[in-house]
Amino acid sequence: MNNNLNNLPIGVFDSGIGGISLLAKMVRTMPGEHFLYLSDSANAPYGTKSCNCIRDVSLAAARLMSAKGIKALVVACNTATSAAITYIREEFEIPVIGMEPAIKPAVEKNGKGKIIVLATPLTLKENKFNDLFRRFNCCAEIIPVPCPGFAELIESEAQPEEIREYLTHIIGDAGRVKFNKVSTVVLGCTHYCFVRDEISQVVGPQAVIIDGTEGTARHVLRTLEAEGLLAAASSSGTEVEFLTTGAPDRVIPLCERFFDKALGMIGK
Repeated sequence: MNNNLNNLPIGVFDSGIGGISLLAKMVRTMPGEHFLYLSDSANAPYGTKSCNCIRDVSLAAARLMSAKGIKALVVACNTATSAAITYIREEFEIPVIGMEPAIKPAVEKNGKGKIIVLATPLTLKENKFNDLFRRFNCCAEIIPVPCPGFAELIESEAQPEEIREYLTHIIGDAGRVKFNKVSTVVLGCTHYCFVRDEISQVVGPQAVIIDGTEGTARHVLRTLEAEGLLAAASSSGTEVEFLTTGAPDRVIPLCERFFDKALGMIGK
């Protein structure tokens, strides 16, 4: 075991603060690790950009993280995973872990109602999602709901009533969706984890809300174990450092607030 390599941080990046929901799950899953989180705020939002643009900005973020010295990279963004993870894996030799909408567990847990998938427009257009859709739509009725501007609304720390108003409008406009017929909601963007309460209030208490953060955190742990890359035992505890391509005076405090919020949500 190379302790110098093992004690390097795990790099995590997203277009903004959304990936912090996954970061918090990893901190709980892998205490003692050092995490380096990049909010690529200068290039946000990802979800409405072209696939080629997302590929380029995601590669730039991965290169920035690699230059800091990391032992693994987590793409904490469904949109970036869909558009760029293949290219990132081709360029870097370290483990690279991405995300995908949690459609499989949603179908496995689903009752007789509809499954709605909330995600960015680009995520829903990409092959990764459509492959999942074709695979599982025969087992349940899956309704994709594109949510343009939702991640930005969440990052603006909008009030709960603004979040509920947006959701009521966007889900209603998707058609075919009566809220009381929804049995499961899949959160296809890490930002959306921060407004689970508001989503539940809109679709109703009968709906189970599923996201991919817990499964991804476990996958990162298994990958590091398999590669022999877990951190050596240390008395210093977990370390988390935030970076941004945007304005540090604004973005870093925002990251810290959302990190505290995410840890509190896990503790519920």
